[in-house]
Parts: sequence; C-alpha cells; structure tokens
Amino acid sequence: MRRLLSRRRNSGIAALEFALIAPAFVVAFAGVVDIGNALYTWMRLEAALAIGTNYALNNATQVNSNNGATLAANIATLVSTSNGGTPASTTVTVNNGPAVTETNGVQTASGTAANANSYYCPTGSPTSWTWGSAYTSTTTSCTGTGTAGQFVTVTVSYNFTPFFSSYGFVQNGTITTGAMVQTQ
Repeated sequence: MRRLLSRRRNSGIAALEFALIAPAFVVAFAGVVDIGNALYTWMRLEAALAIGTNYALNNATQVNSNNGATLAANIATLVSTSNGGTPASTTVTVNNGPAVTETNGVQTASGTAANANSYYCPTGSPTSWTWGSAYTSTTTSCTGTGTAGQFVTVTVSYNFTPFFSSYGFVQNGTITTGAMVQTQ
C-alpha cells in the first residue's frame, strides 16, 4: 500500500516539473526556428545578389550609354525573381547612370544614360555608395588603391519581421544586402 501511494505522488511531481520546464523549451525552440528563418532569407538574398553580379560580369560590354538601361532592367528582373516566393526589392545602377528599381514585380527606370560612358572611383559600402567624380579614362588613379573604372551596383532587400527582437542583419524589418562589380 505504501508503495502505491508513493508512485502517485511521484507521477504528480513529474507532471509539475514538465509544466515548469516546457515553456523554456518552447521559447528556445521558437528562437532557433526564428533565427533559422532569418538566416535562410538572408542566404536567399545573397544567392539572388550573386546571380545579378555574375550577370553584370558576363555582360560587361553592355555598360555604356546605349545598353546600360537594358542591362539594369535585365539584372533587376533576374535578381528579384530568383529569390523564390515573394519577389525581393531590387535596385540596379549601371555606372552612376541608368538605374532600375523593381518592387513587387514593377520596374521604375531612372538615371542618366550619358554617365554610363564615364569612369568612376566609387567609395562607401553596400547600399550607400558614393560615385565621386567622372573621369574620361581608366588611367586615372583613385584615392587609396586602384584606378578608375566602370561599375554596376546591385542592392536587394526583403521585408522580414522576426518573431523575437531584431537580429544584426535585420534593420527596421528589412534584410538588405548589396554589391558593386567593376566591369572595366
């Protein structure tokens, strides 16, 4: 009889322990899933960015005033549709000239085609480039290292709202990444 009463008490204790520990496990699991989803989204954007920059390198001869707008539109289409699922917002600028912004499948063109024939010494970091002065040849030395050249910038962003507080690569509910490719 004593053994039977002891088992009943122990089974209640196990249920109580589980009830106390389960919320911590649920929160930890939700955090792992949330950061995993954020990292997966960021990696998809990085892959889309790689597709756009590779296309720019393979079509470097189109970085000029005649073909720059078409190049920007083609890259924007490739990048925004390669993300899978919801299209990413994409901005492509060809040598501080023709630019295309694609949001939700709608492209908006801007920029001056004449700039696409110049050479630049851009500075900055992804998503906040400064083009600097336009030069007429690649023999111009840039401040720091390198010479003037022609460039294509690609910026990709995707709205992402994490379940928990924002991670370092999610800023104001958006994951953004970008790259600049020297084509000449």
